Amino acid sequence: MSASRITYSPTTCDCESGQSCRKPIARVTGLGISDQTIYLWRKKFGQLEPADVKRLGQLEQENAKLKKLVAERDLEMEVMKEIAAKKW
Repeated sequence: MSASRITYSPTTCDCESGQSCRKPIARVTGLGISDQTIYLWRKKFGQLEPADVKRLGQLEQENAKLKKLVAERDLEMEVMKEIAAKKW
């Protein structure tokens, strides 16, 4: 199962205390998610509020777009340098 099709939401915990569950593995039995993935998500998103998780996703998308723009700009600069270096 593709990791991109499964999202982690810290609000899905069934614990009544509102704190993190002790056994998150039981909640995802049968989905094909490894124990390491669950603990990685828990480490990454464990202390975040739902609004923080949403904002983090938005920031990651924005960061990806900005990286792409910078890469394109660098490529254009290299092309311009090559064109300027040639003597017509």
